[in-house]
Amino acid sequence: MSVNRGRVFLGGLAGGVVWFVWGFVVNFFMLGEARYQAAQSAGLFLKQPRYPLFPVQWAVILLVSAIILAHLYAWARQTMGPGPGTAIKIGLLVGFIAGFPTNFAQASWSPVERIFPLAWMLEMWVGAILATLVAGWLYKE
Repeated sequence: MSVNRGRVFLGGLAGGVVWFVWGFVVNFFMLGEARYQAAQSAGLFLKQPRYPLFPVQWAVILLVSAIILAHLYAWARQTMGPGPGTAIKIGLLVGFIAGFPTNFAQASWSPVERIFPLAWMLEMWVGAILATLVAGWLYKE
């Protein structure tokens, strides 16, 4: 079977939007502006990002990542079968790789509160699962 690239792209875009919204929820409601400001005042974070367009660049990174996840889902469904089970498995695996190792290291070695790496891990892990579920829901042969 061939992959429907148009549906992969559509699912990836929609999944990327969902992932970006999830990241917004994590960073603004779980972490909050006050925590970020306290960490900046303590010298643990820069007051300005090194990359002035960071929010835009982050959104693009999430969109590209979601398109990759949509491709992985489209390929995997040919052997694992279509449906949310396959999407969840792909999202769990990729989300773990994207979110856990580096944030575990941050929690171990960085002087920031452990809530930061926990939230960032959840942003990547749950975001990958949600993005893949959305992409899978929109995918059609």
